[in-house]
Amino acid sequence: MAGRWDWLGVIRGRFLVLALTCVALGIAVALQSRALDGAFVADALLVLLGALAAHAAVNALNEYGDYRSGLDLRTERTPFSGGSGTLVAAPQHLGRALGLGLGGVALTAAIGLYFLLRQPALLWQLAPLGAAGLLLVVAYTPWLTRRPWLCLLAPGLGFGPLMVLGTQSVLAGQLSTSAALLALVPFGLCNNLLLLNQFPDIDADRSVGRLTLPMLLGRERAVGVLGAQWLLAFAGLLLFVLAGWVPAGAALGLLGALPALRAWRLLRRDGESPDSLLPAMGLNVAVSVATPLLMAVGMLAF
Repeated sequence: MAGRWDWLGVIRGRFLVLALTCVALGIAVALQSRALDGAFVADALLVLLGALAAHAAVNALNEYGDYRSGLDLRTERTPFSGGSGTLVAAPQHLGRALGLGLGGVALTAAIGLYFLLRQPALLWQLAPLGAAGLLLVVAYTPWLTRRPWLCLLAPGLGFGPLMVLGTQSVLAGQLSTSAALLALVPFGLCNNLLLLNQFPDIDADRSVGRLTLPMLLGRERAVGVLGAQWLLAFAGLLLFVLAGWVPAGAALGLLGALPALRAWRLLRRDGESPDSLLPAMGLNVAVSVATPLLMAVGMLAF
């Protein structure tokens, strides 16, 4: 029985918490205009299931594609990058990885279609968000990883505007300006999450024809992009709160700037040494996951 479910490692379960925190932010915004009741909770759980399915799908398809291309056999895995190693250890689960990925895409699409049929007035708001999200899931590994600037923006677009706005619009019945502004924060943070995780994989990615931003710009200039995105995310959040464009409680997310600053200093000191890079990658994960959750908690508590 030991190892019976090891094949589920391709969904990288411990990283799915990122989808949960981004959905939590969308829920917090929606609760500004809709009462918390049983119907709201049921809808929120269904939205969360769709978000988790989408995140699991992109992870599984990424593992499938990376093993098929040979990348998994060349990558030096870290606790934060390089995939799960599931298929390297058990290549017989390759078909299951593909099935999980396609099944996640199908489940996400079905949930989105359900909300569209139930709220046809939102067709022109939800349909583009859903279509863009599904396209990102399917196209990320085979296509976007060969286009460095699109590859940079894809994670933030998926977890920021698409996930936060999609959640808020489904639950509140309309898109809000505050949701659009708040979604820009995880947009920048999640871009950085994948960008920094590409640092250890430069040689392996190059060997299979990928072209990522650290390969295009070099590590030093890529660290500059990381710093710029952290700065824009947190300075933008501060501006939105001070201007009264978003609920004041969202300012709790500014606490995420502290580990981001520490990560940036480590990378500026030495972006290649494991002694600097691995702690910075851990801090980067913490920033990306915790900041949307802190924003949501702040909005609900204050």
